[in-house]
Amino acid sequence: MKKYFSLLLTAIMVFSLAACSGQNGQSNSGSGNSNGSSGGNTQAENNSEPTGQSSEPSDTASSGSPSDTSGTESVQSTETVGGKTLVVYFSATNNTEAIAGYIAEATGADLFELVPAEPYTSDDLDWTDRDSRVSKEHDDESLRVVGLENAVPDNWEEYDTVFIGYPIWWGIAAWPTDTFVKANDFTGKTVIPFCTSSSSGLGRSGEPLKEEAGTGNWLEGQRFQSRASEDTVKEWVNGLGL
Repeated sequence: MKKYFSLLLTAIMVFSLAACSGQNGQSNSGSGNSNGSSGGNTQAENNSEPTGQSSEPSDTASSGSPSDTSGTESVQSTETVGGKTLVVYFSATNNTEAIAGYIAEATGADLFELVPAEPYTSDDLDWTDRDSRVSKEHDDESLRVVGLENAVPDNWEEYDTVFIGYPIWWGIAAWPTDTFVKANDFTGKTVIPFCTSSSSGLGRSGEPLKEEAGTGNWLEGQRFQSRASEDTVKEWVNGLGL
């Protein structure tokens, strides 16, 4: 009887141990699945945004330097200014005039053309001829003082922003532009040069004009190819923040 009772007690203990072992196995198995699922979700969230990139738009403005093409040099951004805008330009072969018109349309600006008192003819502009007018003016700086029909725009004091356009001659602004700059006071005005050329860049063509003016907040400006599209010009203007 005691032997039978001892065997029964042993069987009960074995059954109890087996049951506990099964429950622990299920608990561990469930814990493993939970951790695996959590790790997978975390990885998916991290992969949804490439490392080092932000979902916020960039705050960097591109700017470019003057350009007649879609490719532009860096442009210095300007703060929003009030008052009226004027686009001043000298155009020897109508290329700069076209760009000036696009800028005026994009900004609602007035236009002011610089017209030499003695207009340049096509022969005058033949820079390959050493005896042409522009070649002689290039070789002798004293000849670069070009008189204008009108050097001072009406109501000049009302303009807060002034674009100044010109073709590039031998790496600098065409000299009729100098006459205009020397004749006006740019105090309190934001001045934005732009130029046209078939190959030359804006370079430092705006620096001599800035020095001649002596006043005003002169920005770096923009160069355009001779036949830049209206969209290219307006894209540049819109990037200025005027």
